[in-house]
Amino acid sequence: MSRLIVVSNRVSAPRDPAAGSTGGLAMALSAALKKYDGLWFGWSGETTEHWTPEVHIEDRAGVTVALMDLEAQDVDEYYNGYANKTLWPLFHHRVDLTAYERSYGEGYERTNARFAEALAPLIQADDLIWIHDYHMIPLARDLRRLGVKNRIGFFLHTPWPARQLLVTLPHHRRLVESMFDYDLIGFQTREWLDLFRDYVASEPSVHGRLLPNDAVEAFGKTVQAGVFPIGIDVEGFLKARNSAPGNRTYDRMAASSAFRSMIVGVDRLDYSKGLEERLLGYEQFLVDNPGMRGDVFLLQVTPISRDEVDAYQDIRGRLDQLAGRVNGEFADMDWQPVRYLNRTFRRDQLAGIYRAARVGLVTPLRDGMNLVAKEYIAAQNPEDPGVLVLSRFAGAAEQMGEALLVNPFSREELSDAIKRALTMPLAERRRKWEALMQVVRDTDVGIWRDDFVAALRAVERPGGAVEPFDAPAAGTPAGAAPPC
Repeated sequence: MSRLIVVSNRVSAPRDPAAGSTGGLAMALSAALKKYDGLWFGWSGETTEHWTPEVHIEDRAGVTVALMDLEAQDVDEYYNGYANKTLWPLFHHRVDLTAYERSYGEGYERTNARFAEALAPLIQADDLIWIHDYHMIPLARDLRRLGVKNRIGFFLHTPWPARQLLVTLPHHRRLVESMFDYDLIGFQTREWLDLFRDYVASEPSVHGRLLPNDAVEAFGKTVQAGVFPIGIDVEGFLKARNSAPGNRTYDRMAASSAFRSMIVGVDRLDYSKGLEERLLGYEQFLVDNPGMRGDVFLLQVTPISRDEVDAYQDIRGRLDQLAGRVNGEFADMDWQPVRYLNRTFRRDQLAGIYRAARVGLVTPLRDGMNLVAKEYIAAQNPEDPGVLVLSRFAGAAEQMGEALLVNPFSREELSDAIKRALTMPLAERRRKWEALMQVVRDTDVGIWRDDFVAALRAVERPGGAVEPFDAPAAGTPAGAAPPC
């Protein structure tokens, strides 16, 4: 059986699989790597003064990981720059926050070429290579330039942007052209796949063609695309919910609620998550329903992320002010309408928090999938489940139609949905939960993983057999390319 090589910017293979903080995606990919005797390759998170293609191999709970250090300039231009200041906002339709800096594009190209040079010698004939997310879009192209002929798949965890926005990116054509060196490209939803196909077919500089079964042809090449909606590790999450820490957290939250209904939101600090709009919608709910004040509170858990990016510092300040304003205007001596926490909780603790919440607010302005929605449903008590309020602009909305779907830009719509969720009869709550829980089970992360690997394995590579990799001479740059 061929090996599986997983490639991502950061390697999240768990050192301790029993740790409650281990995510479902990391567990699913780790299980696949054990099954296929593979390895997980990516950035170590460390910097070095002078880059070399040397990798550090280590074992993490039975998973082989290969880690590469980057120069500080690479981190600044590739990761903090092009990945997080250019592609991330653009792919989430925030052109107003997108930084179009030539040095960022150059760093992105250079660093992906370095990843390719370090990874190529580790690849064996018949290995399957699975590359993840927007950090590494050109990596297949750079591997092909080094002679790698293996099957290579790519999965985009974020949305794909509309063509009218993507063309604001300098050298957008070259970025998309690099994707045609993959054999399989996976998207979270039909919407994101259709936007990709629209660019290929409609962009005048591309002149692409749409083929049957979601294959696309352009740049003299054909690539298979498809929809592979990611999910959570259902059984693992249920185990976390029913664990001693999960039960203790539930009991603690139930006691602290003091017979009030808890609304919960859990999102890392990011402008794509709609956090300001959520607080404004909750504030509108308090204005619209004075008789329900004192009977409900919002617990918003928002771990800090990317604090070195100016846009994230700005949103943190605005959220602090907004939460303080709502509390200052509506709080009473024994009631605080918003509990706003900037900290991280373990997965088993989150399961207990979700279980205690009457309403789950998942209202991003744009999101590839959003697994909090699925975790919230999995955490519920089947006999007395809570209600999911879900943004129609989250990828999960394509599957989870029984949630209360809302437009997160409308504070009035959010207010109405919160009230409906809090007053929904038990029979309706149970019916909605049962339908949503079936979706969660049907899209388990293990199914997602196996479906993608099977689809990649089924792709026919042109040219027949895989050729072994011949390492370049020392000092030869990998995949030299014009700046992006």
